[in-house]
Amino acid sequence: MFCESFSDKVIERFMCPRNAGSMPDADAEGTCGDPSCGDSLTLYIKVKDDIIEDISFLVFGCVAAIATSSMTTELVKGKSLEEALKLTDADITEALGGLPENKLHCSVLGATALKNAIENYRNKMTEHQGANEQ
Repeated sequence: MFCESFSDKVIERFMCPRNAGSMPDADAEGTCGDPSCGDSLTLYIKVKDDIIEDISFLVFGCVAAIATSSMTTELVKGKSLEEALKLTDADITEALGGLPENKLHCSVLGATALKNAIENYRNKMTEHQGANEQ
């Protein structure tokens, strides 16, 4: 795949991804992988008062996987969990100025990993509340 197939925003996020790296003190994490191409994403979130205060990612994948992972973090940082849950793969693709047809599946990684991270966070909070009530 040639770089000319990607928008300037995609190339920018690939060359200088925002919020990349692990987060050892994360409140929760969510993963998503695409076995057909080998891409894999883990998102880490820190939540305060139901707001995504911090978010980072580790990704193994192509140009589009890296760019969509970076854009996912940018779109939801500072948003409430409810707002973040509304993020779709189409929102991520649109924010990047589009993706080649054969790379659209990469945007699904971000949206799915984010939903998994929020679900992980909520499960931990439910378990924590249950332990405090005993």
